[in-house]
Amino acid sequence: MAPPDGDRLLVPALLLSTALVGGCRPPPAKQRETLQVAAAADLTLAFEELGKLYAARTGQKVTFSFGASGTLAKQLSQGAPFDLFAAANSAFVDNAVQAGACDGSSKAAYALGHVVVWSRRGGAVVRTLSDLQSPDIKHIAIANPEHAPYGKAAREALTKAGLWPALESKIVQAENVRQALQFAQTGNADVAIIARSLVAKDDTGNQLALAPALHAPIEQTLVVCKHGKSVDGARAFAKLVLSRDGQALLERYGFEASADRARK
Repeated sequence: MAPPDGDRLLVPALLLSTALVGGCRPPPAKQRETLQVAAAADLTLAFEELGKLYAARTGQKVTFSFGASGTLAKQLSQGAPFDLFAAANSAFVDNAVQAGACDGSSKAAYALGHVVVWSRRGGAVVRTLSDLQSPDIKHIAIANPEHAPYGKAAREALTKAGLWPALESKIVQAENVRQALQFAQTGNADVAIIARSLVAKDDTGNQLALAPALHAPIEQTLVVCKHGKSVDGARAFAKLVLSRDGQALLERYGFEASADRARK
């Protein structure tokens, strides 16, 4: 029996509403394995929310492995089965592509990151970078500059400000930028120099934004990987990140549109 006229109109509309994820179709049923995303630690809060949005729209679950970009790139080069790699800079994405782990044609810049100095409410108050020289500040947490872009940016900023020689003995290196924040939150460091995205919605601490001119731009970049089981899902998630909805969500967490996104 043919459906009534009203139902004939409703069915295509429902199909269309479920077919779009940031302007792209969700992965077919045969590729609905859990999506495995390797993501820079500064994305923890933003991507956890974005993952819920993606799952609600597609029915495909997302599992995140958050860490320092360099560490994740190394894991990819060793065959880690990630579907998508969202790094905090383009250099580590290039490393993963050169290692044959990711598809260079899918590389896309999705955000510009910003750096802040954070301290606990009631603790040290840093109004200028020079305040970090105070004898009351004994430990300054940053992510390891060798494999964490935000740690590298922190070191560059202190160096350009002429403060690195005086402050180097106070530096405590964390594995990634989120751990650096945890050091300051727990009192194991007096302050942390971290990603704004981790504290954009935080009201439990003091923040000093660093001038972007003090360090190289943190051009956050993603790429689809080759060792995972859901290439279509990776492409769909990437399109959501780059979509208007994805960009608006990232902006709420303190990111800025990358130069590439701003031109579009």
